[in-house]
Amino acid sequence: MTSPPTTISDTYTGDLSESPEPQRRTLGSATIVKLSVGPMDNNVYLVTSRATGDQLIIDAANDADRILATVAASDGRPALLLTTHQHFDHWQALAEVSSALKVPTAAGRLDAAELPVTPDRLVDDGDTIVVGDLTFDAIHLVGHTPGSIALALTDGGRGERSDGESGTVHLFSGDCLFPGGVGKTWKEGDFEILLGDVTRKVFDRYPDDTVVYPGHGKDTTLGAERPHLDEWRERGW
Repeated sequence: MTSPPTTISDTYTGDLSESPEPQRRTLGSATIVKLSVGPMDNNVYLVTSRATGDQLIIDAANDADRILATVAASDGRPALLLTTHQHFDHWQALAEVSSALKVPTAAGRLDAAELPVTPDRLVDDGDTIVVGDLTFDAIHLVGHTPGSIALALTDGGRGERSDGESGTVHLFSGDCLFPGGVGKTWKEGDFEILLGDVTRKVFDRYPDDTVVYPGHGKDTTLGAERPHLDEWRERGW
């Protein structure tokens, strides 16, 4: 397949609503490229080690040609493709992208059976995913789906913070946490389960300067969202 050329902007705002052009944020240890694809404006993330060039792709959601063109323009070497959860809008390009790039795939253990590609790696809560010199902490969050996985990357340092400090945490939350609330739930009790998991495993673990990269829409920080936890609990969504 020949993908059309693409340009990645180095002006990073995290807001792709005004332009389809992917954006790149440069950290001390990594670069993060954010791309919006498909009719549901799904976010695709390419996280590349600045030291080794190895790259994690998060959610081959749609528009395989655009994803492949962005990968080609991103100066990375794809090493792993992770799907955050089982919902169809997050994996519609998974088979095509994984076949074209010939890289292993990963997903949460409890969502894996619903994907069109059998994952090479099943991810559980507390696992670490190593890509080049980058280490991502896997966080299993229940409620939006049974097996959703968020990933936390601490820039330039020691994995998890709480708060032994050592660099900003960058959290890829899938559809479990957004600006303004947690992800959608359908069954009675699932909202309480999801909010409980997000509170205990994310807000109680990571500091306010943690940057949140959701599965759709704009980025946020834990500090921006933390004051509203009680409000979310009271409104029930």
